[in-house]
Amino acid sequence: MAKSYVKFEVSAEVSDKALEAVRIASQKHGIRKGVNEATKSVERGLSMLVVIAEDVEPEEVIMHIPMICDQKKAHYVYVPTKLALGAAAGLKVPCAAIAIEKTPEAEALIKDIVSKISGKAAAASPKAEAPAAEKKEKHSKPKAEEAK
Repeated sequence: MAKSYVKFEVSAEVSDKALEAVRIASQKHGIRKGVNEATKSVERGLSMLVVIAEDVEPEEVIMHIPMICDQKKAHYVYVPTKLALGAAAGLKVPCAAIAIEKTPEAEALIKDIVSKISGKAAAASPKAEAPAAEKKEKHSKPKAEEAK
């Protein structure tokens, strides 16, 4: 069953590259581990890439991260399991989300990941942007009527 917070599918190649970027960044202490730390990193504008596990239960724990990333225009990608994500970060326990912060060693790999997911993420985001455009139009009509 597909999770409600998973907005697009990620190929195995891209998810492997994301896990490799987490491995490289964790060696240089450039990651924030866990949902709370990843959320703070995105809100502060420090994250280069947020890696989210697809098998998180309950879904409510993590479903806010893609929305915050869309609002802050931060990049995010999904990996199949939280066990693999935790292992890539050097943890002995599963991890639901990791934010990769400024890490020059992983920057080229992150840019490659972002270029491959940008089309998929862009296809998912217009749904969220459409109501905002309608609201702007509604607010602009009364101002135009006042000017007459």
